Amino acid sequence: MGDVSRRALIKATGAVGAAMLPAVLPLEIAKAQDHAAATRAAAATRAAAASAAQPAHAAPTTYVFFNTEEAAFIEAAVARLIPADQEWPGALEVAVPNYIDKQLAGAWGAGERLYRSGPWQQGTPSQGYQLPFTPAELFHTALAAINKELSAAGTPFATMSADQQDVFLRSLEAGGKSLGGVPSDVFFAHLWESTLEGFFSDPVYGGNRNMVSWRMIGFPGAYASYYDLVDQHGIKIDRPPMSLAEDAHGHMHMDPNIPAYLPPPQRT
Repeated sequence: MGDVSRRALIKATGAVGAAMLPAVLPLEIAKAQDHAAATRAAAATRAAAASAAQPAHAAPTTYVFFNTEEAAFIEAAVARLIPADQEWPGALEVAVPNYIDKQLAGAWGAGERLYRSGPWQQGTPSQGYQLPFTPAELFHTALAAINKELSAAGTPFATMSADQQDVFLRSLEAGGKSLGGVPSDVFFAHLWESTLEGFFSDPVYGGNRNMVSWRMIGFPGAYASYYDLVDQHGIKIDRPPMSLAEDAHGHMHMDPNIPAYLPPPQRT
C-alpha cells in the first residue's frame, strides 16, 4: 500500500548497480541502450492502452447498498488497497466500489448460500466462516462501528492522509478488535477479497471498468472460440479482452436483471 513508484525503484536499483560495476565496453553500452529503448517503447504502449481503457469522465456510482458515509470509506479504502500508478488505474478508477455495492445488495450479500441456524461459536481457520452475519450485515455492522469511532475522533477515514489510511487498514488486518461484534480481521478479509474480485472480475458485474485489469495482465476474457488455437501450446494470446456481455463486434448487451446495473434509490 506504499507510494513508492515502480519507476523510482527501477531508477534506484540502476543507480546502485552503476556504482558497483566496472566500466562497460562500447558494445555493451549499445546493447543496454537498445534494451532501454525497447523498454520505453513497451511502457509507452502499456500507457496508451491504459489511457484508452479509462474514460476521461466516468459516470459516478449510484449506490444501492452503501449510505454516504459507508461509500466514502469504501472508496477511500479500495483506493489504498489497489492504488493507481503511472501506467494503470487503481481499484477506485475501475469502479470496484460499484462491484462491492451491487454484490452486497444481491444474493451474496443476503447470505443466500450460508448456513444460518447456528450454533455460533469460535471456529478454527480450517472451518471457514463461523459468524452469524450475512455479508450485508457484516459490512453494515463493521462500517457503522468504524465510522462512529473515527467520527468521534474527528478524523473520518476519507479525510486521513494516505499514510494514516494505510496504518488504519493494517490495524484492521492485524485483528484483535471488535467492530460491533465483527472481528476486524474478518471484516478486512472480506473487504480485501471483494476488492480483488471487483478489480479482476468480468465488468458485467459492475467492476473492472472497460476491462482495464484484463488489459493490464493480458487476459483475453470471455472469448468463446479458440478453435484455431487448441492445437497450439505455449503461445501468447494477443487480442483485446472480451466481456461476457459483449458480442464479437464489440457491442455490450446488458441484461437488465443483472444486479450490478439496477438503478436503485440512494439509501440514507
